[in-house]
Amino acid sequence: MDRADTPERGKGAHVLVDAAVWAPSAHDTRPWWFDTEGETVTLHADTDRRLDVADPQGREMLIGCGAALFTLRLAVRRLGRRLDVRMAPDPDRPGLIADVTPGPPQPATDEERRMYDQIKRRRTHRGGFRAGALPVGLLQALRAHACAEHVSLRIVADPRVRIALAALSEAAEQVQQMDPAYVAEVARWAPAPGGERLDGVHEPGCPRDPDHIDPDFAGRDFARGQGWGLVGGERREATGVVVLLTTTGDGRADWIRAGEALQRVLLRAAEDDVSAAFHTQVLEVPELREFLRTRFCDGTYPQMIMRLGVAQEEFDGVRSPTADVADGDL
Repeated sequence: MDRADTPERGKGAHVLVDAAVWAPSAHDTRPWWFDTEGETVTLHADTDRRLDVADPQGREMLIGCGAALFTLRLAVRRLGRRLDVRMAPDPDRPGLIADVTPGPPQPATDEERRMYDQIKRRRTHRGGFRAGALPVGLLQALRAHACAEHVSLRIVADPRVRIALAALSEAAEQVQQMDPAYVAEVARWAPAPGGERLDGVHEPGCPRDPDHIDPDFAGRDFARGQGWGLVGGERREATGVVVLLTTTGDGRADWIRAGEALQRVLLRAAEDDVSAAFHTQVLEVPELREFLRTRFCDGTYPQMIMRLGVAQEEFDGVRSPTADVADGDL
């Protein structure tokens, strides 16, 4: 489909923001807002949506913003336009991330079109996966996509390392559960039984009974023992492929870049119906994150731990209406 036939042509900034709000974020907090002027979309971090207990430095918040930034970039390309991205660090406005402006006409590639089509199909998965290997060549493709954003995708092939990572996730979860402030923060983003909300974790994606996987990576208790969410089974599920996203540095720019790589990897994986389960507890406990960095990441900085596989079930997600997260002339 060429630019003249693109149904989104002429919708400008609205199309870009409508795509960006589908980016992944911790606890689905959606820690961003957008300002528009003409065709330019300015991405801001929404610090009111930062996880103050689990993410006091805003690392996960900026990873989410990076994922939204990559989605903006991809939406511009899908419109058949060149991309003009100006990173916008401003000491007086620390929440300012970047300006994204469509440039002159340039047809999108087939790969860009396929990835764009996955934006609303991509789902976070909580639980085990179907048994079986991932499609041939997929992991190599995901590594190349991460590398294109100057981020490393490390595939954890050693079963002993997988067991160690699972144990670290469980240790971190138990440490966090001992903190009442952390428990309250998780509860803030968990759904109320029968309630409706546009952000936060939703009941259909939250298992009441955890799947049995080996090694067992800790999940978050969003159900809080209330007996709602998907009912787990007695079947033993596959762990999937464990991967780490790492960067050579650990500052603001690295976190944003990690988010761009994360979304790029997830969209490419979704083309093959592969979902990701995230396990960020270890990365939220500084001592355990440092242990992970020195023992298993060759001194690079771990930004995301996830399992990849084909889920048994999928559910439809929801997103905030564009007008709720954008200021300007939409």
